Amino acid sequence: MESSSDDVSRIHGRYSLTLINPSSHYISLVASVIVVSILVLVVFFAYIEGQYVEYRLVTAIGVLLGIQLLDSKYIRRKEYSKSLHSSLFGNLVWLSTVLVGLLVASFLQREPEIFYVTEGMFLFASFRIGIYTSVLGVNLLKAWAVCFIQPLAIYLAIIPQQYWSNLWDPMSLVFGIAFLTTATAWSILTDRAGRPRLKSSHKLIQAYLASQANDHHEMETLMEDRSKESNVKTTQVKLVSSDGTSEARLVLPDIHPGPYHPIGGSNIPYKIYQAFDSNAMVMHGVSGHSLNLPSQEQVKKYLDSLNKSEITTQGDKSTEPVSVQINKARVVGLSLNKNAILFLSLSPHGMEDLPSYIKSDIEEYAKNRKFESVLIVDCHNAMGEEISKENGEDILKAAKSCLDSLITKEFFPLEFGYANSDSLNIHGYDLGKGGIAVLCLKINGKKYFVGWVDANNMENGVREKLVDSFYQNGHTLLEICTSDTHYTPVRVRNKNGYNQFGLTTNHELITNWFLKVAHKAEEGLKPGKFNILEKVSRVKVMGDTIFEDYSKTLEKSLKITKGFLLVGVFIFITSLIL
Repeated sequence: MESSSDDVSRIHGRYSLTLINPSSHYISLVASVIVVSILVLVVFFAYIEGQYVEYRLVTAIGVLLGIQLLDSKYIRRKEYSKSLHSSLFGNLVWLSTVLVGLLVASFLQREPEIFYVTEGMFLFASFRIGIYTSVLGVNLLKAWAVCFIQPLAIYLAIIPQQYWSNLWDPMSLVFGIAFLTTATAWSILTDRAGRPRLKSSHKLIQAYLASQANDHHEMETLMEDRSKESNVKTTQVKLVSSDGTSEARLVLPDIHPGPYHPIGGSNIPYKIYQAFDSNAMVMHGVSGHSLNLPSQEQVKKYLDSLNKSEITTQGDKSTEPVSVQINKARVVGLSLNKNAILFLSLSPHGMEDLPSYIKSDIEEYAKNRKFESVLIVDCHNAMGEEISKENGEDILKAAKSCLDSLITKEFFPLEFGYANSDSLNIHGYDLGKGGIAVLCLKINGKKYFVGWVDANNMENGVREKLVDSFYQNGHTLLEICTSDTHYTPVRVRNKNGYNQFGLTTNHELITNWFLKVAHKAEEGLKPGKFNILEKVSRVKVMGDTIFEDYSKTLEKSLKITKGFLLVGVFIFITSLIL
């Protein structure tokens, strides 16, 4: 699991590469018109000093707009937006070449040569070969067939006929062929970067981009084909009132949300929440992305299996909660008839997913202390890096100390109340579909609250603000946990690819939400009993090797790209000084 975590971190670290495109295709449309307009003006006033610039400008823009629409007809999925994005970047390459040519001419004190305009056109065509084969789903032969359509058409619209002979000028052809050959070689090598395990890295890129347009079928097919069947356990603590009128569940799945929205089990916490009639707080267990469900089909199979969960323990008594803090590590626990529930956190310091050895060590210790079972919740309530060795040791010490203390505690009848935010109709760019929920426990005459939010982690300090607000209102908030959902209501354009809870939603508003829901939970307090249920589901999970292969392919492709960029720069510099 730790190996998978490293691979996921490396992949995640490259997420910003997907944010290069403008956020809207309208931006690319307007920007490409501006770029081509500048290109026309620079060529006419600096290179050829021709007449009828207005006519050339209007003609070039008309050609641009027409061919952008035409381009969308023969690229994969026929997406106009991708045609606009590729057109913008290609024309930027062309304009940059022309401007660099001007600078070189000025530095060398010579007349600007139209060769640079022609070279820029060849660079644009080469860029299209790379983009069309890797991103837009066009095979190499077809990419060669269409790569010149837009750049050549704009070239002919801008350049007067008497200068067209520059297209077959030997120098232009030599460097043009060099760029086209470089782009072709890059396309072939990057597509093969993942072999033998990954047949085509370009198909993976294309499937990812399709999934960002909410077409998850292709990506899920690629992932499920390489996933392996495995046994995954889901544990529930089901609380039922004595009169049978209310219930609540703490659900702890071994399944990890992911891999990313909208693929596979990215929204699994909300799916579980729905399956249990919005009466479930779906916690984040000690698991990693190797336990992602790869497809909607596997999600359905998993959810259906939960209906066959079996009761392993019943009771109606609980200890009072115990809280242990060792340095940054904090563990809050309680025991239901020798079944411990532990909430682990480093907040406000934060951490990534807890490693599996933490769970194994705690389970072994609990077994030696004669606990029937131990449920371990990774609260996931502050942003941070992978847990350090020191913090991991402190969490283990705190967990063991908590278990030792729980052994000595007296059991008392249990009362509970549960409420969620469904009636509040709350929304946020940092909030999943499940909203928030609060469980109120009354033990030995004292009230305790556990908060939950369907979100991917939490902004540092939000937990502490909530704890303080509850205290100011006479309440004890034991802990607040996130589901670590990988659902996002909108595409997020930041380095993380998601908004942690509290990043976009006002903290005062968050406090008000939780206090309102806590009040409803408190009002619903009733004597109750608990059932602990378990189910081992046989489903396909992604495992470690998928992420390892994707990570290696990505890194190898980037190394190849850097190498070819250096080759391209060398060819370009050579063309400037000859």
